[in-house]
Amino acid sequence: MTNIIPGIASYLSNDVALLDVLSQNVANMRTTGYRAERLATDFRTGLLDDTPTLSLADGSLSTTGHPLDMAIRGPGFFVVDVDGQQMLTRNGQFHLDADQQLVDAAGHPVMGQAGPITLNHANVQIDAAGTITDNGDEIDSLQIVNVDKPSELREMGGGLYSFSGTDASAGQFIGRVQQGALEQSNVDPGEEMVRLMALTRHAQSVQRAIQAYDAALQEGINHIGDNS
Repeated sequence: MTNIIPGIASYLSNDVALLDVLSQNVANMRTTGYRAERLATDFRTGLLDDTPTLSLADGSLSTTGHPLDMAIRGPGFFVVDVDGQQMLTRNGQFHLDADQQLVDAAGHPVMGQAGPITLNHANVQIDAAGTITDNGDEIDSLQIVNVDKPSELREMGGGLYSFSGTDASAGQFIGRVQQGALEQSNVDPGEEMVRLMALTRHAQSVQRAIQAYDAALQEGINHIGDNS
């Protein structure tokens, strides 16, 4: 019985980790551009991977009509500058700051192919490839990258993701940009509910295993010395 307690403890640890990720997804169901997270199990050890993997499926679109709202269809992330570090986001709720620079909802500069993007007008045109036309003049193209390995993305809060891979892991953008719309979270409420029910049933089975082990242990203690 010496391996029973560590085994039960590992199952409980897995359940807690899964519940944390599930709760994170549910809490961000209405967060623009949020990517659902998943924890995979290592079948060799039966333990969960340390870090979640992001789902890169598209979320539903919400049409706003605002010319600086942008959504990505297909794989890809906008690039923003956060204190000199390039971060990725699917939240295209952009606006112009006091210096006419295109920034995200938190004020981080949105990156184009030539760097931060400065516009003269808020009423611009953005085509499917991310090319920006301001008052008839082509200004720049949005810097958008694909990430071939979702496991190299880390959720940093505020709709931002860091990328730990190399340039070889970030491919050319092959999706399209939709102007005047925002992408909603790609969390599927029905799928999360199914996961919650499965997790609840598993936790209950672990609880029953603990109770059975405790009963067997008490029975053994009560009969110590019976044959002496």
